[in-house]
Amino acid sequence: MSKPNQPAQMTSPGKALAHELVERIDEVLQNARAKKQPIEIDPLRSRLFELFVMAEAAGFLEEGAEEDLSCDGVARALADRWKLARHLGGDLSQAASLPPEQLSRLRLLWSFMRMWMEWTYAWQRWPEFHQGAAKEPRTKRD
Repeated sequence: MSKPNQPAQMTSPGKALAHELVERIDEVLQNARAKKQPIEIDPLRSRLFELFVMAEAAGFLEEGAEEDLSCDGVARALADRWKLARHLGGDLSQAASLPPEQLSRLRLLWSFMRMWMEWTYAWQRWPEFHQGAAKEPRTKRD
């Protein structure tokens, strides 16, 4: 028999890690919003990048991953938590009519998504531009 306030089934380690990563991303973003700090500048950028690296190492950025922490996956989770879908009704053209608090959350989410997409792109392309770097020793130029 399960205890009150606990699910009947145990959460898988992957699902628990994905949930924890989204929680930590949400915390960084909410703190940035509360303090009116841009997430594109350290230390917030570094904290978010660490979470990105953890998500990538866990395989959550791969297409078809059991837990989707791609840019779109995290954005859906945060938009759901922040009730953005309810206010927008699925229509981004309505963003200007959002209450100020929701509009600031939407802008924050867009900033986060841009960063997460850029990191994903760079991470995926890294081997393409660094294949020879590991094989060829660097030499000093005179």
